[in-house]
Amino acid sequence: MSPDSLNLRDFAARYTAAWCSQNPESVAEFYSPEGSLRVNDGPPAVGRNAIAGVARSFMVAFPDLCVIMTDVRVWTARAEYHWTLSGTNTGPGGMGRRVLISGFELWSFGSDGLIASSEGHFDAAEYRHQLEHGV
Repeated sequence: MSPDSLNLRDFAARYTAAWCSQNPESVAEFYSPEGSLRVNDGPPAVGRNAIAGVARSFMVAFPDLCVIMTDVRVWTARAEYHWTLSGTNTGPGGMGRRVLISGFELWSFGSDGLIASSEGHFDAAEYRHQLEHGV
């Protein structure tokens, strides 16, 4: 399915709000039942339960997690969602450091209008540095 540019911005805004909600299942609801989310070069999380697990890991690590949509672009059969994540790593094992990292996701959509595949990208080395030393 090709993303509709008028509805895509609303979809992306609601997806952003879900990431800020501290409710990982609300993030997973934006994915097709067998959709996938891959973060950098990690293995894809397939299915809503696995996707909720990925969201939960960020929400637990950053109880004050805030995601801001910085851009959304429509391509022929895909969309590019740009975001900035901020939060303080005070979850279990966290060092209390503030993190501010930007990245993007490449989305493919299923016939149900939900994300069939998301490929997330951010600077992992910078993220690890900020976890240890802060912004």
